[in-house]
Amino acid sequence: MTFEQLGLSPALLQAVQEKGYTTPSPIQVQAIPAVLTGKDVMAAAQTGTGKTAGFTLPILQRLQESAPLKPHRVRALILTPTRELAAQVGESVNVYGAHLPLKSAVVFGGVKINPQIAKLRRGIDILVATPGRLLDLHGQGEVSFKELEILVLDEADRMLDMGFIHDIRRILKLLPEKRQNLLFSATFAPEIRELTGKLLHQPVEVEVASRNATADTVEQWVYPVDKKRKSALLRELVEENNWTQVLVFTRTKHGANRLAQQLDKAGLEAAAIHGNKSQGARTRALEGFKKGKLRVLVATDIAARGLDIAELPQVVNFDLPNVAEDYVHRIGRTGRAGATGKAYSLVSADEIKQLNGIEQLIQRHLTRDYIGGFEPEHEVPASAPLRKPPQPGQRPKHAGGGKGDGKHTARGRGSEGHNRPRRRRSRSGSGNQRAQG
Repeated sequence: MTFEQLGLSPALLQAVQEKGYTTPSPIQVQAIPAVLTGKDVMAAAQTGTGKTAGFTLPILQRLQESAPLKPHRVRALILTPTRELAAQVGESVNVYGAHLPLKSAVVFGGVKINPQIAKLRRGIDILVATPGRLLDLHGQGEVSFKELEILVLDEADRMLDMGFIHDIRRILKLLPEKRQNLLFSATFAPEIRELTGKLLHQPVEVEVASRNATADTVEQWVYPVDKKRKSALLRELVEENNWTQVLVFTRTKHGANRLAQQLDKAGLEAAAIHGNKSQGARTRALEGFKKGKLRVLVATDIAARGLDIAELPQVVNFDLPNVAEDYVHRIGRTGRAGATGKAYSLVSADEIKQLNGIEQLIQRHLTRDYIGGFEPEHEVPASAPLRKPPQPGQRPKHAGGGKGDGKHTARGRGSEGHNRPRRRRSRSGSGNQRAQG
């Protein structure tokens, strides 16, 4: 399958070629024709598979005949949960629409509102927005939805996680009833299906990966370590393996700040991004990371959602997330667009509940390895046997129980060890389990 066979216009094909892409990804093969039909679409795919182009390209195609601009007019609205994702989607619209006469804008909080108002007053075709700032602009009478043709909810699962459902409902009441609705999500969780039942009309369903699957291109390991030694182990990994670019996840904003400061004092250029940072600080940190001025970017889940860093070689979970699905999104920052990546989780004994939850979700036991000199005093307990995943519509039971295959092996990946960080020493025992499935 080629982009030409998807029915895209010459202007879009030229932009795709200039971007360097020759073959559409599976989500693009299914989503682009579905969106072009004008029907509502419900699409799910794991991160890093090209979802953004999967809806921006057909939207540009449908809107490419630009009508005369009218003040405050918006023809397509793309809602995103975070500022970073809004900026990324806006950049995608600009890149793919480079040879079309369409106008677009991106609006989100944390920056001055007046430049955003100035763009809206001239009228635009495609608006990318976060819910809060969009409602502010509408409340000031600066945006009109009377001519809206297309609505997109991007990362819908994250919007629900972040508590945006009330804002989304307020926005939906402002929109014309006759419109095309597109919902893109990492999963088809029950909460997503409940939302789509109220939003979408006889949608075309597109799903290219199993529910909550982790990318096959990402190798994953667990490093058992005492909590008080996690920072020292992270420094060891970065220095000994000469990592020049690593994205590190923490559970809290305070933890992100503290870790970034510790790394910086140790001579490893680092910065933190999270919801309490100003948009300017977040943008500077991300740009510094992309350009190689920072070796380590420490992020919370909310701030990291939507980060698109080309060829990011590895991510580290300094803390395991409380929500198992967030693990899938975290490690999806690497191994994108067919590239390979590595994900390392520093796990202490008190995180066994989170580890069990992750392994049950992805239906794999993660390989455990030990770094010489960092063996934990408090061992991480053995993982629970894998249970069969819940059927659609069923809520998962607590991760600790249930029956599973019970198959454990004492060692990890054998001859693949040369791909892993150095200075590692393994222990055998029930706690060390080879990845299943």
